[in-house]
Amino acid sequence: MSPAHGSAEPSDWVQRWAHLIAPGGTVLDVACGSGRHMAYLAQRGHAVTGIDRDADALASAAAHGTVVAADIENGLWPLVGQTFDAVVVTNYLWRPLWQQILSSVKPSGVLIYETFAHGQASVGRPSRPEFLLQPGELLRVCADWHTVAYEHGVLSGPMRSVQRIVATPHAQTNALSLECTFAV
Repeated sequence: MSPAHGSAEPSDWVQRWAHLIAPGGTVLDVACGSGRHMAYLAQRGHAVTGIDRDADALASAAAHGTVVAADIENGLWPLVGQTFDAVVVTNYLWRPLWQQILSSVKPSGVLIYETFAHGQASVGRPSRPEFLLQPGELLRVCADWHTVAYEHGVLSGPMRSVQRIVATPHAQTNALSLECTFAV
């Protein structure tokens, strides 16, 4: 596990783009672990739901919002039909869930996604290809959406190869997201 994976601090990517979440909006944190992003977003006034299969981690996360214990890789998606103002995913990749994740974002919402990418094997774990995004993969997954920000590269502190995107459903073209395109 990369040192960043278990970090108690919220991702700088999530912090940088959290202002795009509607004030007081609902947020889904996929594979939330112990709730580092739930805590950060709840402090910003959002109603947060976290989903993870680790019951011990969810015990900590529950202090920051609603938690759902579910093995989303081997079972059914437990939030069918529910949508959120934002969906946050960090350090997690399970490709069969792409459609559920995208469908969970309200038409006026935002997806904030960051995880390990091709090149990670040269700097640490995870190193198995099935857990690493391929170059441009998030752009392809969100091809019909408006991309607010996208990065793919090696970061330091700790050293890791990541790919990350902030995107809104293509129907949304509000001035806020367009202005943020230049805020990188």
